[in-house]
Amino acid sequence: MGSQGGEQMLESGHQDVVHDVAVDYYGKRLATCSSDRLVKVFALGASGSTPPSSALATLSGHEGPIWQVAWAHPKFGNILASCSYDRKVIIWREGAENEWHQAQVFQEHESSVNSISWAPEVFGLCLACGSADGTISVLSLKADGSWEKAKIEQAHPVGVTSVSWAPATAPGSLIGVDPGAVQKLASGGCDNTVKVWKFMNGSWKLDCFPPLSKHVDWVRDVAWAPNLGLPRSTIASASQDGTVVIWTQAKDGDQWQPLTLNDFKTPVWRVSWSLTGNILAVSDSSNKVTLWKEEVDGEWNQVSNV
Repeated sequence: MGSQGGEQMLESGHQDVVHDVAVDYYGKRLATCSSDRLVKVFALGASGSTPPSSALATLSGHEGPIWQVAWAHPKFGNILASCSYDRKVIIWREGAENEWHQAQVFQEHESSVNSISWAPEVFGLCLACGSADGTISVLSLKADGSWEKAKIEQAHPVGVTSVSWAPATAPGSLIGVDPGAVQKLASGGCDNTVKVWKFMNGSWKLDCFPPLSKHVDWVRDVAWAPNLGLPRSTIASASQDGTVVIWTQAKDGDQWQPLTLNDFKTPVWRVSWSLTGNILAVSDSSNKVTLWKEEVDGEWNQVSNV
C-alpha cells in the first residue's frame, strides 16, 4: 500500500477477486465487494494521503460472489446495497458508526443478480436490480416502511448484465422546457442490446423502438450521463465485443443515435461518467482505465490513461 502523485493504492484484504468498488456521496468512504462473499468499507483519506489498510467494517451475509455495491443518497442515512450470484440483494444500514446490519434481504430473482443502481433521490429510496434470469426488479421503500416491488419481465430474455438510472433533471429544463422528473432506466443484456424503460401509468414500458443495437456481443455495462438541463440525453454502453458506444437522443421521443467511441480490441467491462457528464472513464479486460472527453465539435478524444 502506498501513495504516489494523485493515486492511492489500497490493500483490500479480500481473499478473492474484487468485482466492484464504490465511493460514497461525500468521497469519504469506499465500499468493495468480492468473490470471497464479503463487502468491506474503508475510510478514504484526503487527496494524496494514504488510506488505512484495514477495513472499518466487513459485511457478511451473501452466499456467493458479490458483483456490485452501491451507496444510497445520504439523505436516507448511511445505506449500502449489494447484489450477488446467490440471487440475493441485501440493503445494509449503518446504525452506530461502523456498525452495519442487514436492513432488508430481497430474493426476487431466480438467478444471479448482476447489477444494482439507486434511483435519483427525488424518487425516494428506490433500487433497480438486473438479473441473469432476464428480469429487472425495482424496489421502492414506502412511507409505512414496507417495500413495493415492481418487475420488468423478460427485459433481456437471455440475461440482464447492467442497469443505470436516468438523471432526475429533465432534458431541456435549462432552456425552459421542464416536464418534471420522469423515472427512466437504461439496461444492457446478453442479447447484445441496450434498452430504455420509462415508468408510465403505474408500470414500466419500453421507451425505445427498436432496442438499441450496435454491439455484436454481450453488453457488459450501461451508464446514463448526468444531465445539467440541456435537451440531449446520453448513454454509454460497453461490450464484450471490445467497443464502447455513445448513444444520444436529441430530445425526448427522438430516435437514439449511436457513435462508436473506440474499439479497444479487448472486452470492455465498465463505463462511468464524471459528475458533469463530459468525461467518460472506460475500464477494459487488459487492466487499463482510459478517460475520454467530448470536444465542442462532438468528437471524443482520449485525455488520460491509467
